[in-house]
Amino acid sequence: MGERTAEQPTPDTTQESDTDTGRRSRPAMLASRAFVTWAQLVVVGFAGSALGGATSGPPQLVVYLATTLLSVGVLFYNIDQLIQGRTSDAARP
Repeated sequence: MGERTAEQPTPDTTQESDTDTGRRSRPAMLASRAFVTWAQLVVVGFAGSALGGATSGPPQLVVYLATTLLSVGVLFYNIDQLIQGRTSDAARP
């Protein structure tokens, strides 16, 4: 009679509110976005290094500048994604 079955929720297994799950997903989102940013920067850096090493003279400078520009673009894109995620979380009631 006093036993609980699997269908009856216990106080320990109740679902959490959206604010609790939102707080937990932010650090995970930040960590995953940081890893994605790092991976993108590594790819851009290695590609720029390979192209820069294959050229010489003025084209090498152009490759260096393009690699720098792409690196800044990667950083801005990922920061923008983090800001959009945070503002959409804040906009939810």
